[in-house]
Amino acid sequence: MGFIIIMLLALCAGLLGGMGMGGGTILIPALTIFLGIEQHAAQAANLLAFLPMALISLKIHSGNGLIKARGALWIIIPAVALSLGGAFLAAYTPSALLRRMFGAFLIALAIKQAFDVYNSIKEQNAQKKGG
Repeated sequence: MGFIIIMLLALCAGLLGGMGMGGGTILIPALTIFLGIEQHAAQAANLLAFLPMALISLKIHSGNGLIKARGALWIIIPAVALSLGGAFLAAYTPSALLRRMFGAFLIALAIKQAFDVYNSIKEQNAQKKGG
């Protein structure tokens, strides 16, 4: 039964990741709440799951000519440095605090998504009235 739950959680996380939401928004809470996995381990599993998805996305976008190599190092180098710094910081952050911080991040993400939907609807209504 545990294997089926893990596969369903992975499927949901992959679907959300593919839609641009980020699979970690499902994977991390699911691992901690439903499977009782420690917060640090759940976040590490999410990061490991992200790597192959990022490589596949990079290959697909590159193959479609959607990646501009010029200036990429200005994004890649700080991203790697900050990711490593964040990983080390998370490793030494107490699990309870890490859980609260991730919860706050999810709430902020939900608020941002709600505003994006609201603004999109408002923009569509304005276009209907004006056009």
